[in-house]
Amino acid sequence: MSLMGRNIFRRMRLAGIAMLMGLAVGLTGPAAAGAISETFAKHIQSSSTVVDHSAWDRLLKAYLISGPDGLNQVDYKLFKNKGHAALKTYLTALQAIDVTQLSRPEQFAFWANLYNAKTIDIVLTHYPVKSIRDIDISGLFADGPWGKKVVVVNGVELSLDDIEHKIMRPLFRDPRVHYAVNCASVGCPNLPRDAFTGRMLEDQLTKGAEAYINSRRGVSIMGREATVSKIYRWYGEDFGGDKAGILQHLRKYAQGPLAAKLKAIEDIGDYAYDWSLNDGLIGH
Repeated sequence: MSLMGRNIFRRMRLAGIAMLMGLAVGLTGPAAAGAISETFAKHIQSSSTVVDHSAWDRLLKAYLISGPDGLNQVDYKLFKNKGHAALKTYLTALQAIDVTQLSRPEQFAFWANLYNAKTIDIVLTHYPVKSIRDIDISGLFADGPWGKKVVVVNGVELSLDDIEHKIMRPLFRDPRVHYAVNCASVGCPNLPRDAFTGRMLEDQLTKGAEAYINSRRGVSIMGREATVSKIYRWYGEDFGGDKAGILQHLRKYAQGPLAAKLKAIEDIGDYAYDWSLNDGLIGH
């Protein structure tokens, strides 16, 4: 198919998304979301079980590149050649765990690490790509990999969307979920260099929020106008529900010069996001 033909087809495909996906959500969305949330709502707060994420921790330290601008990028080429098999072994071990027998902090660490590790696995499988949105495995009417069932936990097939929007957001109700899950893009909060653990979770989540908000990918201020990540528009309900709530959230984690500048900001002028792959070979 010619380039023009592909573009026409893409526009036709996108034109039908709203109607068809809206119908699908109306018929199955709330019920499906509720069923998954209910399935994984169980936890044992007194549980002493600690999930071993050391394999994922080693992979992060081996293949992440921390840039001078604070962006953590991935050496996907080397990871694909040297570490993909170890990543798959870790993912298999995670999916054998009964997550409902864990404490809440251990559960959060489990889901965040599973989401991030599986995202990297998907990118490695299709690498090289310029953006994760180019990995169209979710079906005819959806870009990217997020809608495809890609893992099985406690016998339930789950997509990345299921993990984020039907488990982590509704069960933990913590806006810092958005700083924990990584979509393999430059505009996204960093893929952390350390695997999440239940013991260190609170500190890790706070540091993740601070790192993103105090980077230009999170907040940029020119004069009296703030440009913030589209994450705050897409998930505004998680950050207070309106611009005032978003600004209050940003001020909570802002530091140094940004904290001072945010005191004078009363409105958000624009939203931005970079979907380029966080590829260490490209550089940004």
